[in-house]
Amino acid sequence: MSIIKEILPVEFKDEMKTLLGDEYSDFISTYDKNKTNSIRINTLKITADEFKKLSLFNIDYSYESDDFVGWSDEGYYVSEDEIPGKCYLHDAGAYYIQEPSAMSVVGNTVIKQGEKILDLCAAPGGKSTYILSKLNGTGILFSNEINTTRIRALGENLERFGAINSIITNSNSKELLKFFKGYFDKVFIDAPCSGQGMFRKDEYAIKDWSVQKVDECVEIQKYLIRDGYEMLKPNGILIYSTCTFTRRENEAIIDDFIRESDAELLSMDRIWPHKDRGEGHFCARLMKRVELDDALDRDTNAYLQESKLKESKKGSKNSKRQNQCENISRNEEKLFLDFLNQSIIRGSSFFKILDKGRIVKKNTLLYFYPKEFDAVRDLEAVKTLRVGLQLGELKKNRFEPSHSLAMALKTNDVKNFESFSHDSEEIKKFIAGESIESGKSRGWVLIAVNDVSIGWCKESDGVLKNKYPKGLRKIIK
Repeated sequence: MSIIKEILPVEFKDEMKTLLGDEYSDFISTYDKNKTNSIRINTLKITADEFKKLSLFNIDYSYESDDFVGWSDEGYYVSEDEIPGKCYLHDAGAYYIQEPSAMSVVGNTVIKQGEKILDLCAAPGGKSTYILSKLNGTGILFSNEINTTRIRALGENLERFGAINSIITNSNSKELLKFFKGYFDKVFIDAPCSGQGMFRKDEYAIKDWSVQKVDECVEIQKYLIRDGYEMLKPNGILIYSTCTFTRRENEAIIDDFIRESDAELLSMDRIWPHKDRGEGHFCARLMKRVELDDALDRDTNAYLQESKLKESKKGSKNSKRQNQCENISRNEEKLFLDFLNQSIIRGSSFFKILDKGRIVKKNTLLYFYPKEFDAVRDLEAVKTLRVGLQLGELKKNRFEPSHSLAMALKTNDVKNFESFSHDSEEIKKFIAGESIESGKSRGWVLIAVNDVSIGWCKESDGVLKNKYPKGLRKIIK
């Protein structure tokens, strides 16, 4: 018997016996096995075919193979002895390390390009990065996280994925509802839960679990699903998920909500570790079936506009100062255009993206806002961590491109780049923050791992001077 099986809470085992009946012995035997590991290819930065050709891990990439995650076109299982987090292509955002059953939430959801989507409990970013891949540079993704500690990881993951059409908010659901009632095509709620699906891979999750914690989570889940549903457009879809097994946090939440609302249940699925390769997940999809006549629709819109004006006026001075977009002077615009002319290929994919939005200034930083952002309600009143793509910083007589911009670019967007193999000495030096001999002097040079962008160097006097952020630097032996 495994150590994990021995320390499982009695209340948990008793509930699983009741819930699973004859399947309980198969379920409990999974705790004698190792956890499952998987990666998901980031198709924003590399195609699936390009990734497969790299032969990074001991993976059979055919759809018929056991290594293919059935509910994700981009997901693959990796063996226990593989350490995908140590490969520099992970730092470049070529793939995301994600528990396989968690991929099913987005993988089994139809996402249309151009949609406005909210990921209400987004950290650390597994679902948000997957949603961005499916949106493929269109629409808007709001990635919200109330926890100020976890939101940092969310920001780093979205940046690594090359996010452009995303807004990271740091608000609770009640605050968001003030501004975004009836706004989103889809709302994802990966609800805070008691984490029973984490037991096999995290002993702390077992020690942290209690019946009282389930009670607390249920109350949170109830108001999250109510608020999330209110933020949906008519005929919008809410996707509710957890990584726990108890009915109280899953089917019971959905059943209770359907009884009190006009929601239509589209699907309700579970992934069990004794039936599928994964730690376990629950997911339900609800449609907001609302038919509004023209008069009611006009009244609702009038109410929203009035509410919007009131809330904008109520916004704190500090909040307004943090979010204000300043005008760009002609000299500042020239500094940015000089960088574009020297570094970005005119007519490239990124140049075309810039033509479909606007550039705004916040203090000394320049940001790119896709045109879809223009229609966002109360963007300046909402507490945000990041809006759009940070392009870089205006400094004395120069523009310095940001790491975020590097991660959003492709090698065929720029005039100067150096691509190194993921196992090369050059990329090891770059990740460690060291300079690299080049023999050239080209100015800003995009650095890539197997043609996947990872950061900047400033090249002069035959040396690539490292601009990789100090907080991301590391030495892997």
